[in-house]
Amino acid sequence: MVFLGIAILGLAGAVGYLQLPVFGALPVGERLMRIKQSPNQADGVFRNQVETPMLTTDQSEWSMWMETLLAANGQPRPPGVVPIVKTELKALDAAQDLVVWLGHSSYFVQLGGKRILIDPVFSTNAAPIPLANRAFEGTSVYTAEDMPEVDALLISHDHYDHLDYPSVQALRPKVRQVIVGLGVGAHFEAWGYDTQGVREADWNEVVALTPQLKVHVTPSRHFSGRAFTRDRSLWVGYALVSPERRLFFSGDSGYGPHFADIGRRLGPFDWVTLDAGQYDPRWGNVHMNPEQAAQAAEDLRAKVLTPGHVGRFSIAPHDWDDPFKRITAVSRDRAYALWTPTMGQPVFLDGRTQSFTAWWQGVAKGTPSSRILQIEAK
Repeated sequence: MVFLGIAILGLAGAVGYLQLPVFGALPVGERLMRIKQSPNQADGVFRNQVETPMLTTDQSEWSMWMETLLAANGQPRPPGVVPIVKTELKALDAAQDLVVWLGHSSYFVQLGGKRILIDPVFSTNAAPIPLANRAFEGTSVYTAEDMPEVDALLISHDHYDHLDYPSVQALRPKVRQVIVGLGVGAHFEAWGYDTQGVREADWNEVVALTPQLKVHVTPSRHFSGRAFTRDRSLWVGYALVSPERRLFFSGDSGYGPHFADIGRRLGPFDWVTLDAGQYDPRWGNVHMNPEQAAQAAEDLRAKVLTPGHVGRFSIAPHDWDDPFKRITAVSRDRAYALWTPTMGQPVFLDGRTQSFTAWWQGVAKGTPSSRILQIEAK
């Protein structure tokens, strides 16, 4: 009876914990009815364009994660502080087209006179459990307070390292419009956002920020879910197209034919950032390794590639700097240029001369360059 009582209390505690706002909400009512009209779902659950088993092995996900946690995984965290450029974002000229990588898959973008924020995660951990999935030392420099007014907040999918509850709550007074995949709006409604300002879109739909600046919501190859229910909301990438420039953000995605299709329809792209980190052969269907990201960049007809899903969190069993080493090696003699900005360094898109260093090498060697670099860049 004692053990039964403990089990009941534990179950009740778990159920209660899952009611916390960080877990968001599932689509219901009219939102669910719209989802069921999408050609990209079956019985209210979204499907990838090609067959995508979660794992490439026969083991269970529980077994896979326990194996990952207990195995020797090299050096998943940097030995020193990752260098940061602390740019005064509010002081940037909004007329300048640029991108600022804020770490992992978070980006501040200026394009066509609009300010856009993509997958912002300012928290020191990207998980619903405190202290889990901790950010690398020194990388939690930017906060919602550092952001100017945001014309559009774009979220690729609802995983915690892309949709961060504390961050979007802190940003709410600054955000004029939210653009997300179908179903993700349920989280924003649960968190107090005005649904009139939240646009949910299916793959290949277009949202116009201005008559000249279009946000194309593109397919990706991944999955969704914040608790135990999966794939009730859509995972997407974004192509931002103005008369002058074309940018692409893959979100999380395994390699697939969608990249070539996007390249044919919307390319060539002046600059792209692709999921190139946190890879493992066991989940190779839903994340790319650097070699696949290089191929995807060529499929997209990209002029410039910047690796994404790197540099701030360790989710996969490989050295923290392995993505940078491999993408550098595989990008030699490619049709695109590889740009590797320091976190927070503005990347200007107007053709000016810029330099990008292999900043991760200093961290790996423990040299003074591993100290945090906080400078004002305008």
